[in-house]
Amino acid sequence: MTRTLRLTMFVAALSSAAPAFAADTALRKDAEALAAATGDELIATRRYLHERPELSNRESETGQYLAAKLQALGYQVQTGVARNGVVAVLKGGKPGPVVALRADMDGLPVTEEVVLPFASKVKSTYDGKDVGVMHACGHDTHMAMLLSAAAVFAKLQARLPGTVKLIFQPAEEGRPAGEEGGAELMVKEGVLSSAPQPDVIFGLHVLTQFETGQLAFRAGSLMASTENLNIVVRGKQTHGAMPWNGVDPIVVSAQIISALQTVVSRQLDITQGAAIVTIGKIDGGVRNNIIPDEVRMKGTLRSLDPASRLIMNDAVRRTATKIAEASGATAIVGIGDEYSYPVTYNDPALTEQMRPTLERIAGKTNIIESTPQTVAEDFSFYQQKIPGLFVFVGVRKPGATTDEYAPNHSPRFKVDEAGLPLGVRALVGLTLDYMAQSANQPRSKS
Repeated sequence: MTRTLRLTMFVAALSSAAPAFAADTALRKDAEALAAATGDELIATRRYLHERPELSNRESETGQYLAAKLQALGYQVQTGVARNGVVAVLKGGKPGPVVALRADMDGLPVTEEVVLPFASKVKSTYDGKDVGVMHACGHDTHMAMLLSAAAVFAKLQARLPGTVKLIFQPAEEGRPAGEEGGAELMVKEGVLSSAPQPDVIFGLHVLTQFETGQLAFRAGSLMASTENLNIVVRGKQTHGAMPWNGVDPIVVSAQIISALQTVVSRQLDITQGAAIVTIGKIDGGVRNNIIPDEVRMKGTLRSLDPASRLIMNDAVRRTATKIAEASGATAIVGIGDEYSYPVTYNDPALTEQMRPTLERIAGKTNIIESTPQTVAEDFSFYQQKIPGLFVFVGVRKPGATTDEYAPNHSPRFKVDEAGLPLGVRALVGLTLDYMAQSANQPRSKS
């Protein structure tokens, strides 16, 4: 029997029982108090990390900092996982399930424009170019929230009905060319299969799309799959004044770009979920009167439905190669040869099981049913192996406009730090409630 099926059966049993299981009242109360008390340390940790971002697969100092903090809390710590990742385990004083919690570690090649006393001044090299480095996607807040939750668990260790496995993951933003990395590599290196094996995994992500105090999530497809698209169109170089003597790859590329926009609108059942084909870069030619031999295009493919993803990929290949062939050119299509993430899919049974916990923590009026997002997250690799729930934490000051709080990946991205304690409470609450609900259930690793 699969874990997902067991979880579905367990949730069905919960829904028919009264009252529903919940964490021990005294334990929950003490955990809430401890989580509230982490506020100053939470903000200090976030600011320390924000000021010292490191690019994907280069998070060595970040990893050392996290490992030292976790060791001081009494965790069993493993470093160097998936290059710079840190895995920390805390076994509770009572038997129970293994709950994994994940935070990502890497910054982005973005020069910060927010005026803050702790703004990043870090410079580095990315893709051969000198760049600024910034935690423009909030990974500093994710690490800080998980460290604060770790401190709560450490103080309650003797009373914990289960084991906590913390995963601090590098390279969520994508591995550098020619390298492995991210959640895919962490799974490959056994973070979910090595003892203690997690039963479920929870993760959070800050978004300025939602206000401080709000938690947003949905069952099923939450974020899109993504993979890179590389197309090389090869023609025949000739003088621009005599195009009949060659094969123009620029004209062919223009035809391909236009035709690719019909893949979603005419070849996919869009009722099954959104999909996107975007060409973001095109490079070909050296001067105005030479038709070149070659044009290179780069893009991204996104889908919220796994079946539509396969259809779209086949259609993109077919469209590009056949259009090139019709003009006497050739097109070489590469999909997912640099990166490929599955759909971020919240296990429906787990989502419904934990909904009451999130409603209690944030209040029912602050729970948002998120629309599907066409951005991507490699948290999806964990969800392919075990049931997982990914939740958005609002960090836009109430009443402020989205113009005042720029979206993730912007050089003007900022967070309302008042939203971070709710993330800590969510991590702690999800963990303790899942442990309490599962404490008397038979566990199997089939």
